[in-house]
Amino acid sequence: MLLAALLLLAQDAPCTATDANLPAPLAGWIAPGASFAVGKPVVMKAVDASAIPGLPAGSKPGGAAMIGFRVETAGSYGIALDQGGWIDVIPGAVGGEPLKSVKHGHGPACSTIRKIVRFDLQPGMYRLTLTGLTKPEVRVMLVAPE
Repeated sequence: MLLAALLLLAQDAPCTATDANLPAPLAGWIAPGASFAVGKPVVMKAVDASAIPGLPAGSKPGGAAMIGFRVETAGSYGIALDQGGWIDVIPGAVGGEPLKSVKHGHGPACSTIRKIVRFDLQPGMYRLTLTGLTKPEVRVMLVAPE
C-alpha cells in the first residue's frame, strides 16, 4: 500500500527539467532547425487556415501550417507536435487524400511534446498539414519509425 502511494506521488511530481531526458528518437526535439527531416524539428508560423490552399476536407479551423517532406525508407513514422491540433499526411506534392493514422500517443512525461501520431509511409514525397492550431507558432518533428 505504501509503495502504491509513493508511485502515485512520483507520477504527480513537478518537472524540474523539461525536455531533459528525451528518448533517443526524440532527442532532436530541443534543437529546431531549417529542414524538416527525421529527428529534425522545425518551428513554423501558424496562419489562418483559409490562407492555405489545398487543405484536406475536414481540416480544423484556426491556425494552420503546411510543409513537404520526403521519406527514403518505408516505416511507421511519427509526427510530434507541441500543441493540440489536427495532423494530416498526404502522399504526393498536390492533391490526394490524407492517410489514416495507425497510432496516437502523448509525448514523454516532462516534455513539451503534446502528441505523436504515427503513419505507415512508403518511400516518396508527402505533405504535412496541421490545422486547429491555437498558438502563433508550432514545433513539429518527423519521428523515426518504431
